[in-house]
Amino acid sequence: MPERSVDIEVRLLVEAIYLKYGHDFRNYSGASLKRRVLLAQRQLQCASVSQLQQRILYDESVFMDLLQYLTIPVSEMFRDPGYYRALREQVLPVLQTYPSLKIWIAGCSTGEEVYSMAILLKEEGLLERSILYATDINPRSLERARQGIFAIDNLRRYSENYQRAGGAGSLSDHYVAAYDSVIMDKSLRQKVTFADHSLATDSVFAETQLISCRNVLIYFNRVLQDRAFSLFHESLCHRGFLGLGSKETLEFSSHGPGFEAFDKQERIFRKL
Repeated sequence: MPERSVDIEVRLLVEAIYLKYGHDFRNYSGASLKRRVLLAQRQLQCASVSQLQQRILYDESVFMDLLQYLTIPVSEMFRDPGYYRALREQVLPVLQTYPSLKIWIAGCSTGEEVYSMAILLKEEGLLERSILYATDINPRSLERARQGIFAIDNLRRYSENYQRAGGAGSLSDHYVAAYDSVIMDKSLRQKVTFADHSLATDSVFAETQLISCRNVLIYFNRVLQDRAFSLFHESLCHRGFLGLGSKETLEFSSHGPGFEAFDKQERIFRKL
């Protein structure tokens, strides 16, 4: 099929998703979105994107399958350990001065970053006075995050990340192993509120002292990135912190002047 026709089909698909399910992918990065749609088309055994559109319009389970491709639920605990070390050594000492903390993990996927943050807070004596909001648009990912169960095969890499992030003990202090999985300690899960939230369509729901949104904005175009930054700026308290992924920046956003670089290398910014 000609490239132009495929592009039109993809645009019609995301418009149909928005009208039917309220999920807005219209301002996601075009090339990346197209790759994921075509992969889903093949994996879901559709002859064309148009056939995929027809199926998702009449079968919600097919849409849920498609959502797994569109939202890329891939993560790991203490990913980019330098980021977590910077939080531990530079950001949390500032947050220690607050009587209570609200922290937003935006685009939390299957929960690895949520539990990394909770462990960090627990080891620094802040978890008891913290509430973590973990949000995503993918219900299946949110349910996995809520369960706090991870494959034991990944724990060696997670443990290495934890140690490089300045872990105060052993990662095994924070989970219980069972067969081929581990389940995160209940004390971590009790401090987390999991919720469906879209950076493309939803509004701010709480004042926060720290927002961590990592490796999500790289899939947005400039318009949607600016919308997300607007939400973050509105949500953060005065002098609150924003952490981004290693390939993300505020520098070219219209909201950039509302922040200053706190740790430029680790992509941590502070609201002015």
